[in-house]
Amino acid sequence: MNERPAGGMVPINSSVAHPARVYNAWLGGKDNYPADQEAAELAAAANPEIIPAVRANRAFLGRAVRELAGVGIRQFLDIGTGIPAADNTHEVAQRVDPGARVVYVDNDPVVLAHARALLVSTPDGATDYLNADLREVDHILTAARDTLDLSQPVGLMLVAILQYIPDTDDPYAIARRLLDALAPGSHLVLSHPASDIGADEVAESMRVYNDRAAAHAAATPRSHADVTRFFDGTELLAPGVVQLPQWRPGPNDVPPAGALPMWCGVGRKGQA
Repeated sequence: MNERPAGGMVPINSSVAHPARVYNAWLGGKDNYPADQEAAELAAAANPEIIPAVRANRAFLGRAVRELAGVGIRQFLDIGTGIPAADNTHEVAQRVDPGARVVYVDNDPVVLAHARALLVSTPDGATDYLNADLREVDHILTAARDTLDLSQPVGLMLVAILQYIPDTDDPYAIARRLLDALAPGSHLVLSHPASDIGADEVAESMRVYNDRAAAHAAATPRSHADVTRFFDGTELLAPGVVQLPQWRPGPNDVPPAGALPMWCGVGRKGQA
């Protein structure tokens, strides 16, 4: 595995919450600080569906990668990797084809520290890790070309990351620039907190989190229509933009008792 420094890496500041570490706390991990734990606990108290949602989000990532690997996608660009957990993108993809290649992107040095130890490829495949912010599109694409052949289809993973891009930074343009650089047949895998499922609880949990997060890590939930807009120009795979557990569940998957406040979907890029 390779790792690459970049100007986008955020120095460790343990006094404020950071998305990757809060997510780790929600998953029951130990790679977080008291500020992250406080934000995670208070946000979950405001919206108890957060914890089942983040677990369902992890399961969605695995199902989506398996689906894409099953139709021949052998390259993945995973932006907003988070602290490694079970069934990372390369692990799922390389079970289907040990030669699969994955580039991970994140800007938390805690993620980098774990990436060195955990994001280890099979001998036949490759993984790379880039310290960068999602907004650094040109840098990400340039570095990704060292591992991925962007003239061939790529699975672009934007899983629970675009909520950290405010409307003023135009998250739609960022997603479009990334997808435009990829070959026809590439797929966009995306999940995003919903503003229109349990709206009051989501709004309060986001307020609690944002009050404790660094300014660059504030989160914005979006509606079904807003999330669907990220897929403009792609062919949405069935069943479309749905709640996490509804996207191609397996035969042994048990649906949750309540609605989970995240939308997800997968879109295929067609010919130009």
